[in-house]
Amino acid sequence: MSEYESIAQRYIDSWNEKDAGKRRALIDELYTADVVFTDPLVDLVGTDALDGMVAGAQEQFAGLEFGLGPVDGHHDIARFTWTLGAPGADEPIVVGFDVITLVDGRIGRVQGFLDKVPG
Repeated sequence: MSEYESIAQRYIDSWNEKDAGKRRALIDELYTADVVFTDPLVDLVGTDALDGMVAGAQEQFAGLEFGLGPVDGHHDIARFTWTLGAPGADEPIVVGFDVITLVDGRIGRVQGFLDKVPG
């Protein structure tokens, strides 16, 4: 597993972690304190805001899990697809594409795109 694949998997793990304390520890380890997260639904700065957003997504999509698609990275930038769906389901409910920028080995910026959303 490449460094980029490992970081992308931990990114997905942070979205799937239901225990608030464990999730926050993972976020603090994985992201810079001033991480910038931008997607079509939100534009936020900092790990407090990120943790709150992830907790809200878990509430909204209770019972669903994020999955990781192919990862491609170079020069501290990585891109990957992700899915959100019921465990074992044939089709995900949501499909997205994220680009992360690393700062000293941690995620400093996330730029997200939604390719498939519920109608």
